Amino acid sequence: GDEAVPGLTDDVLPKRLGPKRATKIRKFFNLSKEDDVRKFVIRREVTSKKKEGAKPYTKAPKIQRLVTPIRLQRRRHLRALKNRKLDAQKAQKTEYEALIAKRHSERKQKLAAIKASHKKTA
Repeated sequence: GDEAVPGLTDDVLPKRLGPKRATKIRKFFNLSKEDDVRKFVIRREVTSKKKEGAKPYTKAPKIQRLVTPIRLQRRRHLRALKNRKLDAQKAQKTEYEALIAKRHSERKQKLAAIKASHKKTA
């Protein structure tokens, strides 16, 4: 029916696991972009099963999609690498085009010289 089952649905247990992704943690705690997500991760207290009477410690999930300074540095580096390669390609292309133009003009001159020699003989 509609009433609570004693010992099963009458008591509310706290949420054991929280969100793991950075944006979902922000949404869960209604945080802004400036707030540090690492401070709001849901931690759970664990006691050691191996040692008797060991003091409890907390565990937290590794936050996914967390933008760190290292990640920003990596993106900057990769972007710089890409731009460097593009510039090198452009330089190679102009060099190659100059070579092709030079060969083309040499071929034209050679053909013109052959035509001129034919005219002299005829």
